[in-house]
Amino acid sequence: MRPLNTATLDFLSRSVNEGFARTAAACFAAQLDPTLEEVNDIKTAVSEAVTNAVVHAYPDRLGKVRMKLRLYADNSLEVVVQDWGVGIADVEQARTPLFTTGNGERSGMGFTIMESFMDSLKVKSVPGKGTTVTMRRRISRRLPAGGK
Repeated sequence: MRPLNTATLDFLSRSVNEGFARTAAACFAAQLDPTLEEVNDIKTAVSEAVTNAVVHAYPDRLGKVRMKLRLYADNSLEVVVQDWGVGIADVEQARTPLFTTGNGERSGMGFTIMESFMDSLKVKSVPGKGTTVTMRRRISRRLPAGGK
């Protein structure tokens, strides 16, 4: 299915860019007329994906993070967050709740949170080459004012 609209953002793996990414995703998703709850879900999932790239992909250096946004005719949003960092050796283990490679401040719930707020989550990773997280969320269609 071809997207109706797309946007791509590249930014450095600085923690301050997490807020930029989540706001950009929310603004882009606004074209689908989401509810406030849907917007907050998208922002939370994007925040987790970008934070993973910042913290885990580039633990000792700055790197590039790319976020691709796509809107589809079925009223869905696709968000792809990609990095070219250290990669994940065992994706299934990384998706296990409470598993983390970060320090004690990390909850190990990033993938679980993404999965709970989006309709689908795919994670592809190659050690030493990076990780791509693809999330989709269908936005409920609302009746126009007057209910018709």
